[in-house]
Amino acid sequence: MPDPFLPKRLVVTAYPKMPAAFAEAEAISNYLTERGLESSCGSLYEEDLRKRTKNGDFDMLIAVGGDGTMLRAGHLCAPYGVPILGINLGRLGFLIQVQQKEWRDMLERLFKGEAWIENRMMLRVEHFRAGDVLGSWHALNEAVVGRGQYLRPVKLAAIADGHLLTTYIADGLIAATPTGSTAYALAAGGPILPPELRNILIVPIAPHLSVDRAVVLAEGSAVSIHVRSENTVLSVDGAIPTGLAEDDRVDIRTAGYTAKFVRFGDAGYFYRNLTAHMNQNPAIGMTR
Repeated sequence: MPDPFLPKRLVVTAYPKMPAAFAEAEAISNYLTERGLESSCGSLYEEDLRKRTKNGDFDMLIAVGGDGTMLRAGHLCAPYGVPILGINLGRLGFLIQVQQKEWRDMLERLFKGEAWIENRMMLRVEHFRAGDVLGSWHALNEAVVGRGQYLRPVKLAAIADGHLLTTYIADGLIAATPTGSTAYALAAGGPILPPELRNILIVPIAPHLSVDRAVVLAEGSAVSIHVRSENTVLSVDGAIPTGLAEDDRVDIRTAGYTAKFVRFGDAGYFYRNLTAHMNQNPAIGMTR
């Protein structure tokens, strides 16, 4: 078991479009203050929060919401090494271990030294055109190069560590982290990878007369996706797509930092959480 994690300065954040999350965040912040800890509360999208994160004003961020909230928190905190504790108010919560009714008990465990830090790989994504960098991002789940508004497949060449992997004719290509293996990559038929791995997963979307199997690259490997057709876009962790032109290139490699999640119990929580969600039928809200 990793060394216990004992934070002293905390900030509680909520997804701004979820009123219930703000109410819960305020309750958590008040609870922390009553215990004599430094605590503040606000929106996860406040510009001042980024400055405070960079300045090291707190040593743990509590994110109240769903998996999208955790993605946003990961983008904010990972470059500065700030651990994140998620409280799930969303529907799925693949990334979140603590449910809404459990946070008081879990915070008590945190202060008893029963929490530990799980490091999850992130990606560095760069968009090139004619040798110039047009944009760069970091991703906790995935980078997707796919078709734009027209309903026809695109041609994409995947090059791993300078060697041609294959050329795809497909709706798109997903380059995912192990965390992202339970997101879009899973929906596209990819395998589930344990979260502690540091491998990039390549999954084609609706391939046509192309390799139709997912590929797990070796640890430390990078991939370049070369665009061989028009009507192509890039989306990182589900953000608004960026238009790509023919002959553009998207380079994807392991980032130099990790997303740090606060966890409880043994590492088997991941499989228990996964099994619970996979056995649930969202349409009727009941387990099989």
